[in-house]
Amino acid sequence: MIKNIATILFCVLLVMACAFSVEAEGAISEQEIYSQFREANELFDQGNIGEGAEAEKLYSEAILKFEKIINEGEIKNAGLYYNLANAYLLKGDIGRAIVNYRKSEKLDDSNPDIKKNLAFARSRRVDQVQVKTEKKVLQTLFFWHYDFPIKVRFFLACLFFAILCLGLTAIIWLGKRTPLPAVCVVCGILMLAFTGSVSVENSVSSRVNSGVIVAESVLPRQGDGHNYPPSFKDPLHSGTEFDLIKTQSGWHHIRLSDGSDGWIEQSAAELI
Repeated sequence: MIKNIATILFCVLLVMACAFSVEAEGAISEQEIYSQFREANELFDQGNIGEGAEAEKLYSEAILKFEKIINEGEIKNAGLYYNLANAYLLKGDIGRAIVNYRKSEKLDDSNPDIKKNLAFARSRRVDQVQVKTEKKVLQTLFFWHYDFPIKVRFFLACLFFAILCLGLTAIIWLGKRTPLPAVCVVCGILMLAFTGSVSVENSVSSRVNSGVIVAESVLPRQGDGHNYPPSFKDPLHSGTEFDLIKTQSGWHHIRLSDGSDGWIEQSAAELI
């Protein structure tokens, strides 16, 4: 019995060792990551001084190396996605440029360079889908929720909470015959507003997936198949952003910022 158990344990350990070995072989070493990153940046710089097809080829080679670091090196940070997005943008692939700027912004939403380049890439796309009127009103009324980075809103929520605590302590010691109660009320309201803003964004980001069309053009359908009639009169083009409703049978059901929806093939888009 003991011998059988020992044999089973040995087999389990052997399988685990083999699996670990395969995983290790599939990953690239830290030294290779640095090498790939240096080569990618060199190719990108050469592309900046090149012209036409030569520059496009250099950007394509840089993209392959950046993506190898992300996929095989399993390194995903804002700077890496930003570099990848820049290479796609200069190559003329607006859709994948926006995808990677969005990924970069998701990891660092306070970087002005990311926001500036993302805005530029969006200005270059063919489709300029309007935002629903209701959302425009909300963006105006709650500008701090839409314009302030989440880290800033979290910091402000903590700051106003600290001031509220200090104010309440001072009221206990000094009494209510001071301006402190009004200050505490204002700080309490602002703390709740920023705390709610952070909570809402975290809740929405965990429930709603978004994506970008990367195909040159695609005509959304009213169902998950080419036999369904088109949802729109004109096709959507590379760079158009959407919220994902659901995915089934190799198709994405998407909703645009103006509220319109349709089905596109999964291969025509990338999710953030």
